[in-house]
Amino acid sequence: MAEFAGVSVSDISASASGQQPFVAAACFDPGQLRLRLPDSVEIRFDLKTAQVLRLSAVTLLFVTGESKSGNEDKNSFSRALKFEFGTENESRDFCSAVEKCRHGKINGTSEGSLENGTVIVHKSKFDDKIESTSAKMYFHYYGQLLHQQNMLQDYVRTGTYYAAVVENRIDFHGRVVVDVGAGSGILSLFAAQAGAKHVYAVEASEMAEYARKLIDGNPSLRERITVVKGKVEEIDLPEKADILISEPMGTLLVNERMLESYVIARDRFLVSNGKMFPSIGRIHMAPFSDEYLYVEIANKALFWQQQNYYGVNLTSLYGSAFQGYFSQPVVDAFDPRLLVSPPTFHTLNFTNMKEEELYEIDIPLNYTATVGTRVHGLACWFDVLFDGSSVQRWLSTAPGSPTTHWYQLRCVLSQPLYVMAGQEITGRLLLVAHSAQSYTINLTLSVKMWGPGAEQGGILQTSTGKLDLKEPYYRLSQPQPYAWAQDQQQPQQQISSLQDLSPQIQDAVDPALMQQSSPNSTAL
Repeated sequence: MAEFAGVSVSDISASASGQQPFVAAACFDPGQLRLRLPDSVEIRFDLKTAQVLRLSAVTLLFVTGESKSGNEDKNSFSRALKFEFGTENESRDFCSAVEKCRHGKINGTSEGSLENGTVIVHKSKFDDKIESTSAKMYFHYYGQLLHQQNMLQDYVRTGTYYAAVVENRIDFHGRVVVDVGAGSGILSLFAAQAGAKHVYAVEASEMAEYARKLIDGNPSLRERITVVKGKVEEIDLPEKADILISEPMGTLLVNERMLESYVIARDRFLVSNGKMFPSIGRIHMAPFSDEYLYVEIANKALFWQQQNYYGVNLTSLYGSAFQGYFSQPVVDAFDPRLLVSPPTFHTLNFTNMKEEELYEIDIPLNYTATVGTRVHGLACWFDVLFDGSSVQRWLSTAPGSPTTHWYQLRCVLSQPLYVMAGQEITGRLLLVAHSAQSYTINLTLSVKMWGPGAEQGGILQTSTGKLDLKEPYYRLSQPQPYAWAQDQQQPQQQISSLQDLSPQIQDAVDPALMQQSSPNSTAL
């Protein structure tokens, strides 16, 4: 194995504050790196515990949980060293040597180098709970610029993040920031614009390389941003963060299960009382009536009612096909007048919740119908709060608000419920995480007795549905004006107008409503 002489080494560990850089020779033994100093002192590092990332073409950061000197074999402590090489080729050869020596071969390769931010890692909790095929498709998707462009062009999303950062410069100026799931690096650049001391842009997909290029193309900011390629569950960073920033929201807030990584990053990297942008998320829910949507979904299964399809009777599969179409949540933008009661919400506080609380989310439902109609299911959307020291900003995906790339989501029941104005609707929304980075949605809605004898209780109707959030029906046409059925005439008298519903539908812009509580909300 080659020896690397004349390497400039700076110990940037907290315990080595004030030490001057020194020159050493770096060489390798099986599983170990040896640094030989001019005064014959030798320091050894166990490569099994080491993390290596590239800071520039000739500069590497080497972090290890253990080091041993020649005469103090029992002394073990954490070290973070910055290595500076004479040439880029020498730096790459060193990275290749680390890969080869750590386990003989790393990830099945014996050649190559660590590009900007690539980290040598071990199997993590992420790998234990997520299917490898799902993770591969997930990181492939977000490693493509066309998908990043789709998110960047969501001006509600991007503009709200920008405003939340630059309007709260007091929180970012002179602070260390970790961007969790950095993607193109746009949020890291926003943080640097707001005066961050240093930003670590953590991205596990191949988008990390594009992020490096984008950041390099902004010379006034690039010296304060380091791209780290790897999962937050696996990487190590040389210092704690004062602020975490991330865009971990998926459809219905929780899809893709990135919120768990956001919470893990909080526990691993954030200082005590550090800030999170965003800090709170809320899932909003309300029963809805949409006859057109129900008929559209039901009609899809009519294909299976053919009794003579090239001489074959398909009808035995009709029931399964019918239920299959109703197992898909509908993603689209809908008219808020379709809601048959004011919404409620369930709160997730990212600053103090446990990762395990995201494995199963159980939300009780209770509503009072404002109109006599058929209830076809439950409509859902979300918002998140950026709780800055100067300005509080909400990012909302509510119906009636400017449309985002998340749209809204509706769980449609195969068996609608009939309700009268003033009738109580109860139920349960249970979200259970699965290994394909999404959730199984279990929905139950019930309508209680109406009229004489109702005070004795009892359930009149119940409808249930089981849907897979991983496989939605993207119905992304613009919301159409709805003609009210005969039993829905004079909607101003029978259903609250958008203005009447706005305290709940549009509460995303009113931080004061955070103080409200509901049967479906948790304490902030």
